[in-house]
Amino acid sequence: MRILGIDPGLATLGWGIIRALPDKARFVACGTIQTQPDTPFPQRLAQIDEQIASLLDLYQPDAIVFEQLFFAKNVTTAFTVGAARGVAVARCAKYTEALYEYTPMQIKQAVVGYGKADKLQVQQMVKMLLSLPAYPKPDDAADAVAAALTHFNSGRFGQEHIMK
Repeated sequence: MRILGIDPGLATLGWGIIRALPDKARFVACGTIQTQPDTPFPQRLAQIDEQIASLLDLYQPDAIVFEQLFFAKNVTTAFTVGAARGVAVARCAKYTEALYEYTPMQIKQAVVGYGKADKLQVQQMVKMLLSLPAYPKPDDAADAVAAALTHFNSGRFGQEHIMK
């Protein structure tokens, strides 16, 4: 089973693919989808849609996992990132019904064992759990791999969080 993790963003959307084996997960690939601030907003969303479609065609994931958005202060950022997430969710929903989501705290808890872990701790555990030679880069890609790992571990214990 292949799991695609997505860390939503408008300027940088992280993605990571792992392969779930019966007893452990294997790293497949990770990266980012980047859009430029000087590109009109609708075209940036279209770029995200097109590149997500390409990822789906290339990797053919069996499950897709999104990190839930959490914004405390910046409403403008929340709206633009929410739009990018919406485009990604819509594209993925055309591909499969196997869509899941986890909060940042759930991801940190599942990967590090502490829901308030920092980014470096998450990267260190992703590297260790997947026996990687280096941390996945950039942070957005590492977060997406962590989301995929969270789903892998949750599925093993029957605690998946289906997107509603």
